[in-house]
Amino acid sequence: MHPPDEVPLTGGNVAEGVVRVGSTVRKPGGPQTPAVHALLEHLHDVGYPHAPRSHGVDERGRHVLEHVPGAPAHPAPAGAPPLDAAVVGRLLRDLHDALDGWAPPAGAQWVCAIPTDGDDLVVHNDVAPWNLVVRPDGGLVLIDWDGCAPGTRTWDLAYLAHGLVPLAPGVAWDDVAPRLAALADGYGLDDDGRDRLARSLAPRTWSMHTLLEHGHRTGEQPWSRLWDEGHGEVWARDAAWVERHADALRAVLLP
Repeated sequence: MHPPDEVPLTGGNVAEGVVRVGSTVRKPGGPQTPAVHALLEHLHDVGYPHAPRSHGVDERGRHVLEHVPGAPAHPAPAGAPPLDAAVVGRLLRDLHDALDGWAPPAGAQWVCAIPTDGDDLVVHNDVAPWNLVVRPDGGLVLIDWDGCAPGTRTWDLAYLAHGLVPLAPGVAWDDVAPRLAALADGYGLDDDGRDRLARSLAPRTWSMHTLLEHGHRTGEQPWSRLWDEGHGEVWARDAAWVERHADALRAVLLP
């Protein structure tokens, strides 16, 4: 039973024990919590507007975060327009620019389920509509920072492209092409960046399937449960679609 002042928050695939207490959210702490707190404090100090404020840990070792009022971007409320791909691309570019050159505290630990493709800077690793909150004024806030770890800009952007465009069968090409182009434009990609993104779309999508398949074989949670719920099939389907349309996607990015 939760104390009367704690309201359980649900809706995510992997988070358990998350509660709201007044104007804060409390999440179970982990080895990554001190580093995530330092990262969010840095973003606050440099004026990045799309991240919640971190308030450290409470007496139970839980990470205390600002509660962001608003509605989840996914699933979108009835009648809500789709996210502007260029705006979200700019949000991610500003995040990467804010973290480029930031030095994590000594001894920082990260909990990253999927190996990244480099260590150029600390990245979010799960930037997608399901981790964006739309404030009442229309502003966007990125949540769920526990998977942060050293990686690359392209790794983050390729994951976002899959979830935001989205890159999946059944989505009309007349929607895919302009949204992917707008995402790249919003991020401000040059030709080299567009080439790296085109080459990363399929491997980044397959990486989620690999994670879930490994969890299925080893019984590691929550990945084993998500595999049983069919998420592995969805990621394999989407990755295969990206591979089949690799040339067309590249032509959108590098016309």
